[in-house]
Amino acid sequence: MRQIIKQYLLLGYLSPPISPLPPRKGCGSPPAGFVEREGNERNGAENQRVRHLQREQGKPQRRHRELRRLLHREIISSKGLLLTNHHCGYDAIQKHSSLQNNYLDNGFWARTQRDELPNPGLTATFIVRIEDVTKQALAGVSGSLGEKERQSAIDKNLGDIKSSAKKETWQEVLIKPFFESNQYFLFVTETYKDVRLVGAPPSSIGKFGADTDNWMWPRHTGDFSMFRVYAGKDNKPADYSPENVPLQPKHFLPISLDGVAENDFTMVFGFPGRTSEYLPSRAMQLIVEGQDPARVGMRDAALKVIDGYMRKDEQIKIQYAAKQASTANAWKKWIGEMQGVRATGGIARKLAYEKRFTEGVQANPAFRAEYGGLLDSLNALYNDLAPYAVARDYYTELVRNVEILTLANNLVNLMQESRAREKGNTPH
Repeated sequence: MRQIIKQYLLLGYLSPPISPLPPRKGCGSPPAGFVEREGNERNGAENQRVRHLQREQGKPQRRHRELRRLLHREIISSKGLLLTNHHCGYDAIQKHSSLQNNYLDNGFWARTQRDELPNPGLTATFIVRIEDVTKQALAGVSGSLGEKERQSAIDKNLGDIKSSAKKETWQEVLIKPFFESNQYFLFVTETYKDVRLVGAPPSSIGKFGADTDNWMWPRHTGDFSMFRVYAGKDNKPADYSPENVPLQPKHFLPISLDGVAENDFTMVFGFPGRTSEYLPSRAMQLIVEGQDPARVGMRDAALKVIDGYMRKDEQIKIQYAAKQASTANAWKKWIGEMQGVRATGGIARKLAYEKRFTEGVQANPAFRAEYGGLLDSLNALYNDLAPYAVARDYYTELVRNVEILTLANNLVNLMQESRAREKGNTPH
């Protein structure tokens, strides 16, 4: 398996760049179902917040993947002005850049709303309502079921929940699993399809420090860009049209121009998206000694090829800017992950924690009956998984970084979606 992968790597990485496919960049690697909430909304439900600007860019995506690449956004005006990070808007900025108008290097600011730049495929999704549907999703599901039977029962329940959910015709329903499918939430969302670029600083400000400072603290970078969400004249989602008008949000975050003073109140609100905190020691070891080295090695090779061509040709530099940034983002994160675990003795600390956990379980007869073999079972499963997990990462990185394989993968996804639609199957 590894020999085959190496042969493909040589073929892909030694070939010159073809016309670049649009990259799929995340922002902080958030997972499926990650939702941030703030304030109150009618009926006591969570307030809406713009969660992502997701560029489909022609890449076939199943519906259940829509929330897997969430980019953080906030509405900051009564006319749909949307604030986000520079690196989250980087892909859109790149798509508008050329040798004649290099907005990556020079920045961009629309002087009027007429000058704002449309972004086909870029969307802004608002959460309208969130419901805990765990009880309905797990109805009739017992511990005696095998994994396949359990999932089949859950899928049937989710289909019933989704079809009976109350929503407006322009809204969508998504059901997302949490805590390894032990909890389920239903999301009613509104997706606005007309999102326009308003402004961005030059990369010397927005990307100051670049990969050297990425994932480091403190950082000194003007990491922001601005977009505007447009709607139809009825304030509902609409496809792009010059006749669309700025969205009138139910709420926006007002910006104070008074400056700051010592001892001012500050609230920092966030959510980890996903966490590896609860992984057993063998899983942690697999990540930092198996998967991370494999992924870093693959991206080392990819970045050398991309950087080499970008330094030689200004047009290629513009075309590959977003892909290079996305590739380097996770590359730097994985390097830091390995270094951090080594520096803190992370695996040894996890083993010590597991020892205390096991002693506590053994000391309690009820816990011993329920959880006595839990850690041994989990670690044994991760031992069995290890070679496949590393091989999967090699494959994933190969397909991602060699664009002819990305194209082939996209075509396969498109065919699978088409067949699913013909059969009337829609993922939850």
